[in-house]
Amino acid sequence: MSTRENPAGLVVLAVDDERAGLDEMQYLLGSNPRVGRVLTAFDAAEALRLLRSDDSELAGRRDGDEPTVDAVFADVSMPGLSGMELARVLAAFRNPPALVFITGHEENALEAFEVGALDYIMKPANSDRVDRALRAIEKNKQQDAIGDASRPQRQLEVPGPDDDEVIPVELAGTTRMIPRKEVRWVEAQGDYARLHTTEGSHLVRIPLAQLEERWSEAGFLRIHRSFLVSLALVTELRMSSSGYSVVLGGGPATELPVSRRHTRELKDRLVRAPRQGWDEQ
Repeated sequence: MSTRENPAGLVVLAVDDERAGLDEMQYLLGSNPRVGRVLTAFDAAEALRLLRSDDSELAGRRDGDEPTVDAVFADVSMPGLSGMELARVLAAFRNPPALVFITGHEENALEAFEVGALDYIMKPANSDRVDRALRAIEKNKQQDAIGDASRPQRQLEVPGPDDDEVIPVELAGTTRMIPRKEVRWVEAQGDYARLHTTEGSHLVRIPLAQLEERWSEAGFLRIHRSFLVSLALVTELRMSSSGYSVVLGGGPATELPVSRRHTRELKDRLVRAPRQGWDEQ
């Protein structure tokens, strides 16, 4: 099923196995002036059939090397293929559409960004929140059209040392992107990690070992089996009868223990950093 109001607007596909949710999605999208056509599907299988159908407009977009639709707005929990599984199928398309989740399941936000979602909207959605997602879709589409090689990618990538990676975290039903530069230290909590910033702490589903590897060239160092710290914020290295500890600045002074096996590398990195700075002057 589809509706059309603005021939020049975005072509979007709404997917939800619940009639009320699908009707609401169709209304919010169809009433937005940025949208030209809304297609609907009751589940992921029907959505994929629509995207591969011989609909003249969709076929023309495929032949013209465009995404079959500009965006897919999908629920997470659906029978058969879930929203996450649908996302992985869409990512394999030659020209994948933008993906936005509209769902009542806040615990899936991190996985959503990992599979390439552009946005994650909690139900009940409203017109302003949907419009914000549509603006982002338009911006991506414009960047694709001009071939801007430096544009931000929809899928998360392992950053280089000069990039400021962001981590999606959940805050009372809202997904906030925390820049790496705001993180003072990271604490291991099982298979999760807690990011400590000046504003508080945030639990994310990423093992500390993974962050240690990804952030090592960005100035983060493992000082203990439970702690990863930003070396730029280390203001003191203390020694006591029980061993070494570091004091972190960049906020309230925080003292963290240094394990014996990490002491030598920590000292080396702390000494090497200022020497490199002198050599560059």
